[in-house]
Amino acid sequence: MQRIYDLKAYLPTTKKEVLLHGWDEVDVILFSGDAYIDHPAFGAAVIGRVLEANGYRVAIVPQPDWRGDHRDFTKLGRPRLFFAVTSGSMDSMVNHYTAAKRLRSDDAYTPEGKAGMRPDYCTITYCNILKQLYPDVPIVIGGIEASMRRLTHYDYWSDRLMPSILVDSKADVLVYGMGEKQIVAIAKSLENASLQNGGTASCSLEAIPQTAYLSTHSPLEGGVEGILLHSHEAALKSKQVHADNFRLIETESNKINAATIVQPVGNQYVVVNPPYPTMSTEELDAIYDLPFQYHPHPKYKDKHIPAYEMIRFSVCMHRGCFGGCSFCTISAHQGKQITSRSEHNILQQIDKLKDLPEWKGYLSDLGGPSANMYGMHGKDMALCEKCARPSCLCPNICKNLNQDFTHLLHIYNKVDSLPYIKKSFVGSGIRYDLMNEQYGRELITHHVSGRLKVAPEHTSDNVLKIMRKPSWEQYERFHRFFEKVNTEAGLRQQLIPYFISSHPGCTNKDMQQLAERCRQLHYRPEQVQDFTPTPMTLATTMFYTGLNPYTMKPVYVAKTKEEKQKQNSYFFWWKPQGEMKKSSNNIKSFKGRKGK
Repeated sequence: MQRIYDLKAYLPTTKKEVLLHGWDEVDVILFSGDAYIDHPAFGAAVIGRVLEANGYRVAIVPQPDWRGDHRDFTKLGRPRLFFAVTSGSMDSMVNHYTAAKRLRSDDAYTPEGKAGMRPDYCTITYCNILKQLYPDVPIVIGGIEASMRRLTHYDYWSDRLMPSILVDSKADVLVYGMGEKQIVAIAKSLENASLQNGGTASCSLEAIPQTAYLSTHSPLEGGVEGILLHSHEAALKSKQVHADNFRLIETESNKINAATIVQPVGNQYVVVNPPYPTMSTEELDAIYDLPFQYHPHPKYKDKHIPAYEMIRFSVCMHRGCFGGCSFCTISAHQGKQITSRSEHNILQQIDKLKDLPEWKGYLSDLGGPSANMYGMHGKDMALCEKCARPSCLCPNICKNLNQDFTHLLHIYNKVDSLPYIKKSFVGSGIRYDLMNEQYGRELITHHVSGRLKVAPEHTSDNVLKIMRKPSWEQYERFHRFFEKVNTEAGLRQQLIPYFISSHPGCTNKDMQQLAERCRQLHYRPEQVQDFTPTPMTLATTMFYTGLNPYTMKPVYVAKTKEEKQKQNSYFFWWKPQGEMKKSSNNIKSFKGRKGK
C-alpha cells in the first residue's frame, strides 16, 4: 500500500508550508537538532503538537544549517512569541563522540544516518545565532541537553566544569524534564504580555514551575524556601564542593514536593523552580491523542531514518523510572514517579499503527523506560511525598512499592487478542529484580523475539552497589529461571546481558571477575559498552571528582585511554591477543542507554 502524504497534516517546516496552512505569521518557531518525525517518541513533535492543540501556530526547522549565511534561521522570519530550541533526543556531544572521544560515523536521528548534521553543543550554537539575528525575541531551551546541563556540570568532551547552559546560550528560560506544561505556560505568559504591552512580547517568566532562569537576585533573599548551592566558581576550585552540590541537587530533585534550587554564577544566580506535580494518566493520554502522523515529514521522501525505524511499530506505555541507576538520565529527566497511559489509549495507538502501509502485524515493543514498571506506584503516596530515595529498588526494593502486574498482564492479553496482531514483543529493557513468576513466564513464553536483552551491567557486587543495580546473584537466579521456562516451553531463546567497563568503582580485578563469570556462562560478547560520562549523573560526578558524593570517600576511576582499553579487553577473553586489542579499540560507546 502506497502512503499518501498530506503536507497540511504536519507542522510546517518551510515558508511555502506556512502559507499552505493559511497563516500570515508563526507564533512559535522550534529549532531541533533531529529530523522532524511526527511521532510521540520525539520531543520536538510532541512540543509542537501540544502548542498547536492550545491554539498556537507552530513551525519546525529541523537540523538547520548553522554554517554560512544562516538562511535556515531566517527563512521563517520572526515568530510572534518566541523561538524554542532543542538539540534533539540526545545530548549533541553524546550523539557526536564515542567513549574514546572519536567522531561517530553516523547519526540515528538523521536521514540515512548521515553524521554532521548538527553542531557540537547544539543548543548553545543555535541560540547564539538566533540572539545575533533577533536579539529582542525570547528564546526557550529544552530537551535532554538543556535539562541535564541546567546547573554546573562536568563536560567530558572538554574535560572541564561548565556553568549552567543558560550562561553560554543566553536563552531567556530553560525548560527541564518533560516540557508539555511549561511550554504552554510560557506561550500564554508571553501572549498576555504582548497584548498588555501593545504588541511587545516581554514579561517575567520567573514564576513558571519546572523552569530555570538567570537572575540578578536570589529569590531565597525574598523569603522563598529553597536550597542554596555552592557557586559555580567555588565548584571550579574544589571537587569536594562540586560533589556536595550534586548530592544536594539529586536529593532535592527526587522529592515529590521539591524546593527551589539556586546557584550563584558570576554576578548572577541560576534559579531552578520546583517541578509540576507528576502528570496524571488523563494528561498523558491527551498527549498521545494529538494528531501525530506516526511518520517522518514528507520532505524526507521515504529516506531511512534509523531512530524512527527502531520505534516505528512500538508503543511506550508509561513515563518515568524509579530505578535510579547511577549512570542513567531517565529518572533525572522524566522523573522518578511513574505515569501510565490508560489501556484504552494504548489500544487506540495500536489501532493507528495497524493502518500504516508498512504494517505486518508485529509490535516491536510494548514497553517504556523500564518495561515492567507500568502501573506501579507507592501503596501509600503520603510516604512517597516524604521520601528522597534516589531509587525504589536499590539497595533493596521499597516495602511501600506496589508491585502489581495485573494491569500490565491484562494489556498484554488484550493486545494479543486483537485480530490484526500476530505477535507483540517487549523490546524495552526489563528489571529482572522487579518480577514475579507469573509475569516472568508470560514475558518469556509470549513476548520475546528470540533474544531477551537485560542489563546486569557488571558481576562485581561492589561495582553494582555504586551503579545502584541488583546483585549478581539476582541475575544468576533470573538466568536459571529463563532457562527453565524456555526448556518447559520448548523454546530456544537467548538471554543477552549488557555490561559496562570503566564505570567508576570498577577495577581491573573486578573486570577479571566479570570475564571469569562470562566464561562460566559461555557469554562471548562481540559488542560491549565503555562508560561515557554524561552531564548530571551520579556516575559522572564520581568520574570527575573521584569521590562518592554521599560518603565523600574516594572511588577508583579508570580515566586514561590505556586504563579504559585494559578494562575493556577483559570482555574478549576468548579471542587471541591481537584480536583482543582490535576489539578493545572498537568498543561500543555508552550512549546514555537506559538503566534497566
